[in-house]
Amino acid sequence: MKQTSYLLLFLLTFNFSIAQEKLPFQSLDVFELEFASDPQISPDGSQVVYKRNGFDIMKDNSKGNLWILNSDGTNHRKLTTREVSESQASWSPSSDRIAFTSSTSEGSEIYMYWLSSGQIAKLTQLTASPGSLTWSPDGKSLAFTMKVSAKSPVIAKMPKAPKGAKWADAARITDRLKHEADGAGYLKPGFTHIFTVPAQGGSAMQLTSGNFNHGGGLSFSSDGNEIYFSANRNENWEYDFRNSEVYKVNTISKKIIQLTTQQGPDRSPMVSPKNDWVAFLSYEDKVQAHQTTYLNLMKTDGSARKVISSKLDRNVSNITWDAEGKGLYFTYDTEGNTKIAYITTGGKINKLAENVGGTTLGRPYASGSYSVSNAGTIVYTQSTPDYPAELAVIQSKGEAKLITDLNSDILDQRELGQVEEVWYTSSYDQRKVQGWIVKPPQYDASKKYPILVENHGGPILNYGDRFSAEMQLYAAAGYVVFYPNPRGSTSYGEEFANLLYNNYPGQDYDDVMDGVDYLIEKGIADENELYVTGGSAGGIMTAWIIGKNNRFKAAVVAKPVMNWISKTLVADNYYGYANSRYPGQPWENFEIYWKFSPISLVGNIETPTMVMVGMNDLRTPPSEAKQLYHALKLRKIETVLVEIPGASHGIARRPSNLISKIAHTLAWFEKYRGK
Repeated sequence: MKQTSYLLLFLLTFNFSIAQEKLPFQSLDVFELEFASDPQISPDGSQVVYKRNGFDIMKDNSKGNLWILNSDGTNHRKLTTREVSESQASWSPSSDRIAFTSSTSEGSEIYMYWLSSGQIAKLTQLTASPGSLTWSPDGKSLAFTMKVSAKSPVIAKMPKAPKGAKWADAARITDRLKHEADGAGYLKPGFTHIFTVPAQGGSAMQLTSGNFNHGGGLSFSSDGNEIYFSANRNENWEYDFRNSEVYKVNTISKKIIQLTTQQGPDRSPMVSPKNDWVAFLSYEDKVQAHQTTYLNLMKTDGSARKVISSKLDRNVSNITWDAEGKGLYFTYDTEGNTKIAYITTGGKINKLAENVGGTTLGRPYASGSYSVSNAGTIVYTQSTPDYPAELAVIQSKGEAKLITDLNSDILDQRELGQVEEVWYTSSYDQRKVQGWIVKPPQYDASKKYPILVENHGGPILNYGDRFSAEMQLYAAAGYVVFYPNPRGSTSYGEEFANLLYNNYPGQDYDDVMDGVDYLIEKGIADENELYVTGGSAGGIMTAWIIGKNNRFKAAVVAKPVMNWISKTLVADNYYGYANSRYPGQPWENFEIYWKFSPISLVGNIETPTMVMVGMNDLRTPPSEAKQLYHALKLRKIETVLVEIPGASHGIARRPSNLISKIAHTLAWFEKYRGK
């Protein structure tokens, strides 16, 4: 009898342990993930409204609605009962109303929500989608930006078609420098202008005019009579595309005054609460690969301009004045992590928060945002490798406290790969290089694992210690995933990021390979089981790597640039490469453009290579990927071309495409694994 009891207890314990065993992250889990974005805390600090984002597995797209909760995390609820897209929530100065934009059957419109009654009303009937929604200080009006259509040029007058005839569509004519954009396709003619509309609803009034674009954030003067904005209203604005200035427009007379003149982008103006200073972001354009953005101050008439963040060799972004006008909050990236800091008008900086991000679920890029109440309570999107963006609150400059929990329902049931930071030394110039590895679930330190190198895009971007569905799925398949930030990456200062100026790809190749050798030396990676992939600039690096060595058993080159000559003149941003990437235009410097083109190394490639691209990619067009595929086919190297229908440069924008990208990558690697 006693033996039977022991056996029963053993079986119960055994079955319970099986039930408690967590599975690795699964492909379909992507559809279950949620993340917070654009948190806005009320001026009185009592409540937070944010966009709650998720995915629709039946429609294969993203979805997002506004939710609201108290700043201590209680009373978490949906803002409205509407089941349509909602975004751009903005609190009234008195914390009693929330303006927001939402989709309708006729396009996006501005809505108002009253907290006391819970009622909503549509305020506008617009001809295009509004952006940069901003309250006036007295709460009586809203400013926003909107594109105003213009007529296309006409070259030839066609004869009238006979009644009932079905002729082809009319020719599409363009004479603009920028006429298309990846993800948007053809850009219809028109210019973005600034408007105001009464907060109680009514007719929108256009404040700016002329054939110029007036975009970015808007900032009212304290009396509400002026709006500060950035634009390029220079005669040569199309070709002077990196330049912009700070302006102000009178809301009554519509008179526009230019306040800055420095060559380079002067943007994101924010007027101080006392109306004595204007803060803005800028750098003096030296035309190079990367230039650090600094925080500037000037008087409201444009005088007394000064830089106050010069001691911080990092890009400053997302600036917000404190309620007393003594300093500003801002974000910056350092060593692959996004921080929130406070800077006094005298330039003293104090870090307040870290781990901002988590709104780019696919790969661990910098992202995220924050807002601040009048009393200094901060709400921001927080992410670690263990979860996408949740809301965190900091009160009285204390510790961050999470106030949402959007993913425990799925992630508590999964064993994620452990993310670890690594630092190693470049063999080229002994610089310290940072990277991360993701170990497979159930990692056994006594074993060597296949290593999957994932090169980031940009290249003037950074990966970091943030949640990544792609990295976790690679790790779940049994790979140690290595994602480095080689030279050219941001968050290490201007000099480090600018090492690729007129030299790309360059020694960033050495930085990646040195990281691989470091992991082999540490016994983490199996030197006979090396795999490599990456997209965009990561695709360039992957193609460069397999053109430089044959150490990898297989490669997946996603959405690459293979030929700088053809890419530069075909891509949607074709006008932006000369002199900042390489000296001159391709026809002026053919040898240099060819020297840094991965296709120049294709005769060396022996690595089995999958080539992947979105069929609607305008940034690195399919013709670039096909150059590699066709060259490898002609050389009879094992290769396959994977084209993703309907996908632009952001292949993983639709959840099923993200899953497809990873599934095809892993299937290609598995074909050669262990052989």
